[in-house]
Amino acid sequence: MNFTTFETALGTCGIAWTARGIRRIQLPERRRGQTAARLKEALPDFTEAEVPAWVREVMVNIRGYLDGSATLDVANISLDLDSAPAFHQAVYAVARDIPIGTTRTYGELASLAGKPGASRAVGQAMARNPIPLIVPCHRIVAAHGKPGGFSPAGGIVTKAQLLALEGVVLPGLSGQSSTPPTPLPYDAATALTHLRNVDPKLARVLDAAGPFRLSLDKLQSPFAALAESIVYQQLTGKAAATIHGRLVALVKPKRRLRPDDVLLLTVEQLRSAGLSRAKVAALQDLAAKTIEGIVPSLARLRNMDDAEIIERLTSIRGIGRWTVEMLLIFRLGRPDVLPVTDYGVQKGFKIAYNKRKLPTPKRLGQYGKRWAPYRSVAAWYLWRAADQKKVDSG
Repeated sequence: MNFTTFETALGTCGIAWTARGIRRIQLPERRRGQTAARLKEALPDFTEAEVPAWVREVMVNIRGYLDGSATLDVANISLDLDSAPAFHQAVYAVARDIPIGTTRTYGELASLAGKPGASRAVGQAMARNPIPLIVPCHRIVAAHGKPGGFSPAGGIVTKAQLLALEGVVLPGLSGQSSTPPTPLPYDAATALTHLRNVDPKLARVLDAAGPFRLSLDKLQSPFAALAESIVYQQLTGKAAATIHGRLVALVKPKRRLRPDDVLLLTVEQLRSAGLSRAKVAALQDLAAKTIEGIVPSLARLRNMDDAEIIERLTSIRGIGRWTVEMLLIFRLGRPDVLPVTDYGVQKGFKIAYNKRKLPTPKRLGQYGKRWAPYRSVAAWYLWRAADQKKVDSG
């Protein structure tokens, strides 16, 4: 009767097992230490132990599912549910058969379990489900498409995240997108373990901030992304969105802005969208260098290293290193980018390490070497530290 905890993209999960199979899955609590505490509370006779190969395989499967890189194959996972009531076991058995990307109502599950009309009893069984994910209670919804409840850690927010991973959007379930999230090209759990091992002070920031939730913005083309960055420079989000919308409207009915569109528009037309003369010049330079091939295609960009991308793109008028670093982190998902000139990262470092003043870019870069090859993840958590300070100070 053993358990362990492990890192995932959603946070620290826990897993407990016996010789017969998996006994319990603990979804992430807000703070890392709480996951193990919850397991010990639920299973006081279990002890933390070495993980056998078959349990490790389940953990790897769960990690891949939660970072969006794999589906969760639950059919062949052995479970130990002997202590659950017979009806609960029947409900869990039919719940495991719900295909990924689909949902069932409590009433439908009751019928499948041989008890038509027992939807309330199904709800009680799901509230006591000891093995979420493997017994996918997040796929059980109320009638008429309503989301229903979710008893594991994180509640309805976690339910929304899990369904979004599977491409399911329900009316009334906030925080979801109709487009499944783009998976990160690196393993977030490995990154978190590395950062904890190399920097105990940063580990406290990870615990306070909770799960790693960096999501990638869709990148249609490097030109489109950089054009948007130029428009948004030094403006509020609302004002920039308005100007960007006017710019795109100039080339309708085309689906999106292209380099030749910009070069065919006059300065006066571009200015009419609300762009400054400096931004007009920057957009024209971006368009010309895209056509020349200095700005690479998306396929080529994905195969270039970070240094080459920075060198290429900062040759464009109006595009600085920080802009390219944001593209690397939030569009391409590069794991090892540390934007040392970013005020939020500097402020987060000052708060996390109890410094009296902001670090210089050089000092931050030197200290951050220990976080490699996951400096992007460290930067994300330093941003969270700065954001949390704003909340705390009101």
